Amino acid sequence: MVIGVEAEVAEAGPWRRLVRRKLAVFGLVLIALIVIGALFAPLIAPYSPNEQHFEGLTLQGAPLPPGGDFPLGTDLLGRDLFSRILYGARTSLIIGVVANGLALIIGTLIGVTAGYLRGWIGTILMRFTDLMMAFPALLLAICLAAIFQPSLWIVAMVIALVNWVQTARVIYTETTSLAERDFIAAEKTLGAGTGRILFHHILPHLLPILLVWGTLGISTTVLLEATLSFLGIGVQPPTPSWGNIIFENQTYFQSAPWLVFLPGFAILILALAFNLVGDALRDVLDPTQRGRS
Repeated sequence: MVIGVEAEVAEAGPWRRLVRRKLAVFGLVLIALIVIGALFAPLIAPYSPNEQHFEGLTLQGAPLPPGGDFPLGTDLLGRDLFSRILYGARTSLIIGVVANGLALIIGTLIGVTAGYLRGWIGTILMRFTDLMMAFPALLLAICLAAIFQPSLWIVAMVIALVNWVQTARVIYTETTSLAERDFIAAEKTLGAGTGRILFHHILPHLLPILLVWGTLGISTTVLLEATLSFLGIGVQPPTPSWGNIIFENQTYFQSAPWLVFLPGFAILILALAFNLVGDALRDVLDPTQRGRS
């Protein structure tokens, strides 16, 4: 009976195996809610994210607590915090997808090229990757962000230039292993060119790894963007970002803690959701993990 169940699980498609994992489904639901909130922010948000309300501050000029016309309270300028968090989700998702996509492309190109060609080209590319990995990621991102004028797309580019190295190292290892397989040797014997081997054999085998790294990398990207914005060198106000919301309101940490905890909680939820889905994808797409819970 147990063997029959394991055989059924092994024969099921990746999607069916994924949805059988409760934590993965929970992560997918969280991601769906965040994406819906970001896409329909103009319809859901009660106010414009940059609109300053005269009635949004106390008589002493302090932010209002959650309740009444402002569900999550207001910030130091009397702006609705709920609206800014909703629009901030757009910023986090855009940077997460764009920056992580660029990092995957750069890392894949370098890793595949070095792993397949090898020789002096592979050596130079991998030593350059090792050199980049030697720098602390946050410090390198701060230096790059300080050189360029911070904006949404500049921050995405900076994060991509920092995060590609891990992908390149993993793809290099997998490509080196694939290049030694018998079916690759057979293709070379039959006269297949480098382009055909890479696009018809190497890259299709790398897609599961790229999917897993792409999912897990979004959470890392969101956290790095929030860190840069908190340090004041990320997405610049008045564009709402969860990191710069915390940065702008950190002086009210004791008197108005919701201004720090709520955007911080949003960052935590988004990172947790993508990590849950990424871990489940790794187990589902890795043959050695099938049948395990």
